[in-house]
Amino acid sequence: MANTVSFEKTFSIGGDLTVNRLGYGAMRITGEGIWGPPKNHNEAIRVLKRAVELGVNFIDTADSYGPNISEELIAEALHPYSADLVIGTKGGLLRTGPNQWPINAHPDHLKEALEGSLKRLKLERIDLYQLHRIDPAVPAEETFAFLQKAQLEGKIKHIGLSEVGVEDIIKAQEFFEVVSVQNMYSVDNRKWEDVLQFCKNHNIAFIPWYPLSGGNMRAMEVLQRIADAKQATVQQIALSWLLHRANNILLIPGTSSVAHLEENLKATSIELTENDMQELDSIPQV
Repeated sequence: MANTVSFEKTFSIGGDLTVNRLGYGAMRITGEGIWGPPKNHNEAIRVLKRAVELGVNFIDTADSYGPNISEELIAEALHPYSADLVIGTKGGLLRTGPNQWPINAHPDHLKEALEGSLKRLKLERIDLYQLHRIDPAVPAEETFAFLQKAQLEGKIKHIGLSEVGVEDIIKAQEFFEVVSVQNMYSVDNRKWEDVLQFCKNHNIAFIPWYPLSGGNMRAMEVLQRIADAKQATVQQIALSWLLHRANNILLIPGTSSVAHLEENLKATSIELTENDMQELDSIPQV
């Protein structure tokens, strides 16, 4: 019998926020183009409630999702929050229309964004506040200094970054402890492999977004073959690979459907063998 590869089911963000490694990303509960309210408000509420019922205790969102809509729906569905629920939100982007995401990490904007998130989520402190992007038009030191100040004021417990390199993380650590990094990463797109390994070595949560790249036919062939053998979906195999890849990886697959949510969460029960992992690890990169 082939040897299966084990993985940890939980991870402690910042050393003190223990969460199940398969969480939920709340971007898709908004309208088309991540703009405006969802087509089915009641289904969005059901998705959030069902996620928590099924053991999700880490939800990732941002003020820019909607904008504001995602945070408002989370509060509507789940407030008052259970004691073990960790809500991570982000600031640093503007919204000028559907699928439009201009960067603004100026302290003045971040102050407004943070205050808005606290109000919408009905919180006095954000457990995990993530800088959505470093702004090339603003000195990074100014952005980091604002986040440091907000943390000292008690508005933020832990701070994370998104779409950053190792040098960015090291620079930010001059101002605060970086407890999470959210970068694009998938079985066929490992551009940020060095960042994943740096985070693993320093016990920093690595939160991949876009966990299944599209258009890579070779990757899809391998994923489909393994999925068929395990009576699973391609998405479940892609998520399972990430869980097995490194124990500091936290997953936040998003969906606006309860059925799809339930399907995604079954990825934690899929067993991958050493041969499966070798085959998946060898997938050509995009």
